[in-house]
Amino acid sequence: MDITIIGAGNMARGIATRALAGGNAVTLLDRDPTKATALAGELGGATRVGAYGDPLSGDAVVLAVPYTALSDVLAGYGGDLAGRIVVDITNPVDFATFEPVHPAAGSAAQEVAAAQPAAKVVKAFNTTFAGTLVSGAVAGQPLDVFLAGDDEQAKGEVARLVEAGGLRAIDAGPLRRARELEALGYLHIALQQSLQTGFASAVRVAA
Repeated sequence: MDITIIGAGNMARGIATRALAGGNAVTLLDRDPTKATALAGELGGATRVGAYGDPLSGDAVVLAVPYTALSDVLAGYGGDLAGRIVVDITNPVDFATFEPVHPAAGSAAQEVAAAQPAAKVVKAFNTTFAGTLVSGAVAGQPLDVFLAGDDEQAKGEVARLVEAGGLRAIDAGPLRRARELEALGYLHIALQQSLQTGFASAVRVAA
């Protein structure tokens, strides 16, 4: 799969690491081209760099940006997202107050879908932390990645991407389940103070 990741921060590093481990090609786009170039050099492999705003290519686009940046990215890429798999990893949190934000659409992922109705939106990776994605496991166990989406084919493609990277994909249902996944993502973040794991923990289903 050919994947474009918008953003070159820690989550982009983690997701790109898993994607490359699964034999996929990755293109990084960031408003700061030096940041994207530095990350590409660190990752190696089939990693390319483009300029933010370049026409999109490939099979899937990962929105590895903060929730507050979503609207700008969606407006900037407009119709270029139509027909593409768009993976939303964001958690709607106000980091000034460390309180959750409650999108009117129900979830950040549903906001993406409302803004880009022709895109195939899949919620994924929002309950995983960047460092654990780089390693791919916590306590010797592969990470669980929960997926929500209305397009079953797109969700299946993202599940294959997850599994190829050594992780376990769990289908959480339609896109409206993204609200619960985002609540879980916020809870996992909020628990870090009491757990004192330094964002090195994982949410996993044991069965």
